[in-house]
Amino acid sequence: MQSRYDVLIVGGGMVGASLACALLPVAEQLALRVAVVETEPLPAPGEPVFQPSYDARSTALALGVRAPFEAMGIWDTLAQHLTPIRHIHVSDRGHFGVTRLDAEREQVPALGYVVENHWLGQVLLSRLAQDGAPWIDFIAPAEVVDLDNRADGCRVSVLRQGATEQFDAALVVMADGGRSQLREKIGIGYRQSSYEQHALVANVSLDRPHREIAYERFTDSGPLALLPGEDLDGQPRCGLVWTLPEDQIEAVMALDERAFLARLQQRFGFRAGRFVRVGERFHYPLKLVLAEEQVRAGLVVLGNAAHALHPIAGQGFNLAFRGVTALADLIIERKRAGQALGDLHALLEFEQARRSDQFRTIQFSDRTMKLFTSHQPMLTLARDIGLTALDLCPLGKTLLARAAMGLDQPAPRLQ
Repeated sequence: MQSRYDVLIVGGGMVGASLACALLPVAEQLALRVAVVETEPLPAPGEPVFQPSYDARSTALALGVRAPFEAMGIWDTLAQHLTPIRHIHVSDRGHFGVTRLDAEREQVPALGYVVENHWLGQVLLSRLAQDGAPWIDFIAPAEVVDLDNRADGCRVSVLRQGATEQFDAALVVMADGGRSQLREKIGIGYRQSSYEQHALVANVSLDRPHREIAYERFTDSGPLALLPGEDLDGQPRCGLVWTLPEDQIEAVMALDERAFLARLQQRFGFRAGRFVRVGERFHYPLKLVLAEEQVRAGLVVLGNAAHALHPIAGQGFNLAFRGVTALADLIIERKRAGQALGDLHALLEFEQARRSDQFRTIQFSDRTMKLFTSHQPMLTLARDIGLTALDLCPLGKTLLARAAMGLDQPAPRLQ
């Protein structure tokens, strides 16, 4: 371990570890030194071991993440426990509007994939543990308690084993999540607005196979999403994201299993089958959050530390991952050219491109949520006509599918 790095990543979660894995294939060639500071210890080197858990949380990956993960050398391992999404069914409960997307029609292997978060994290960290030396140092368990960003780089204070250590880095990447205390400590403000809703997340079992269909079901109290997952003990399993008004969440959380399944069935309907089991339930408030600064000289803010959006379209991680690959491309390009990694002008150009992607993605999720929770008769009619027209328009469905798959964005190079 050394005291100076080209890139120091704060946070070894899915976003931070993805960035480290994106830089790993070129690290030796470019003599690129990377540090990851994480509050949890790094797993021991070795092949990741999948440990099934009924209550594991999941993430929907767009098809567009596959090529970058292949470039990182982790796709084949990751694919051992992925569930493909081959069909997407969008409907408006109690109304006639419906749209269907199909992977075969779009001539792709899948519209996306569902992965358990602990499996994705384990695969990423195992890749770093096995192949990161000597170019990637994992400083853990440890916490970044302060940083001073300057034109010539950053000085980072790290608390480890009760002692504070100092590190220098040409570029610091903050990927320490939406509750980043460091973001607030260094004075990065953020704008937020509450949706006055909570997302209830859980795993549910069906009485029949899910047939690799993802459902987005809009109701008058909020959308319901059902993501296909791996079977467990021979029982089909899906990930549920149920958006509920703040004044209803506690009552629904308090229901026993039988009453909860009955309420869910009543809201969702029987299109996917009967719900026969629900696991542990969690919930969190839904807010639209955007950091006012996402770059400074020698500093980039990524992932949930930079933005949080409504889960209605399942684009949170995919948006963050596009930021990861865009930043990796910038680091590789500037390192190869012998240019300063923390140059403010270059980082501002990066931020401008990311802001455009964030604006487009956030606006889509925000407006869709507001449109489909409106009770105005004319808006209700318009949205159902729109869904039906879209279902009858092959070009429109292809454009929507490409956006959902993340194929409407420039492909990362990562080389």
